[in-house]
Amino acid sequence: MSRRRAAVKRTIHPDAKYNNLVVSKFVNYLIQDGKKSVAERTLYKALDNLKAKAKADPLQVFEDAIKNAKPSIEVRSRRVGGATYQIPVEVRDNRALALAIRWLINGARSRGEKSMVGKLTGELMDAAAGRGSAIKKREDTHRMAEANKAFSHYRW
Repeated sequence: MSRRRAAVKRTIHPDAKYNNLVVSKFVNYLIQDGKKSVAERTLYKALDNLKAKAKADPLQVFEDAIKNAKPSIEVRSRRVGGATYQIPVEVRDNRALALAIRWLINGARSRGEKSMVGKLTGELMDAAAGRGSAIKKREDTHRMAEANKAFSHYRW
C-alpha cells in the first residue's frame, strides 16, 4: 500500500448521445491507441444494432448486460505464515462496474464475428440474456470465492 496520499479521482463527464456516465466509462475502456472517436462510434453503432435486433431500448439492454456481469464477491490473495490463501471478499461498487465493463469488452474481442460492432452487439445481447463469456467469468469468480469460503476468517 502506498504511503503517499490517495490518488485523486478524476471526474468523468456523461457521453453526448445518451447523457450517461456508464456509457462514457465504457467508451473509455473501449479506447485503443488513443482513438476515442472510433471507440464512441463503435459503441453507438453497437447500441443501434441492439435497438434493431432486440426490439427494446438499447440503453436498458446495455444496463442489464452490465448489471448481470457485475460480480458481488471475488478472491484476494493473502499471505499468512508462509502460505498464500485465496480469501473471498465483497466487491465495491466501482470495482464491480470496472470488472463488468472489462469482462464485456474482453468477451466481445474474443468473439468470432467480423467487426467489433457485431462482436460488441452479440456480447451485450448475450450478457443481458444471462449468458456469454462475461457472465461465465462472473460465475467462475463467484465459484472460486464459494470454494474458498473456509478461509474467510483470514480477511483483513
